[in-house]
Amino acid sequence: MNYYNYFTEIEETFIKRRGKSLLLSPLDWALIESWQEREVPLSIVLRAIEKVFDTVDAQPNRKRSIKSIAYCKEEVEAQFAEWLETQTGKAHGASEETVEDTLSNDHIGAHIDGVIERLRDVKIEHLHEAVERAVSRLNDLKGTLTSHTEGIEKNLTEIENFLDEALVTNADPAHLNKLKTETAEHLSSYKAKMKTEVYQHTFELMLIKKLREEAEIPSLSLFYL
Repeated sequence: MNYYNYFTEIEETFIKRRGKSLLLSPLDWALIESWQEREVPLSIVLRAIEKVFDTVDAQPNRKRSIKSIAYCKEEVEAQFAEWLETQTGKAHGASEETVEDTLSNDHIGAHIDGVIERLRDVKIEHLHEAVERAVSRLNDLKGTLTSHTEGIEKNLTEIENFLDEALVTNADPAHLNKLKTETAEHLSSYKAKMKTEVYQHTFELMLIKKLREEAEIPSLSLFYL
């Protein structure tokens, strides 16, 4: 799973459980990135978030709300430690985040068809060529589906990364600069507290997120099945 999907899944789950629209802070994003870099499986993070909210929601006369992903950090670390113990003796890299081989080619084919349909609805002129190339690659992939879901996911990620790059390189320069300025302003109060590489990753992720939402580019990953 690429950076964008990992962050977006966690962000959407957190916001959904919180029940109020709330942008994650750059420090929250930095925490999520630290989990991604350590290869903490996405399902563990999501399960930990759900457990924390379930526990808090069950408390009588609760007055405080959860405003930060950091509130879930202890539970994520605890569940990750337990998961690591279960991995002893398994091949390096094997994890529950691998897309299950029980996904049929029919399901995957239908998913690809749905993605193609949504891409066809993208009406932004400067993305037309990139979208058509992505659609062509998706059609080629659909015609050569195998039972090797990891390979399929890898191909989908490559196409998704291609679209992300197209969103940036083909964007209107003035509009792109506006979004970059807005992103930099949002991060300004946190920049001094973040490592340079973390800040840059966070900046790029937030910028791509804005561009994707504007263009209504769908997520391609099989993890959405």
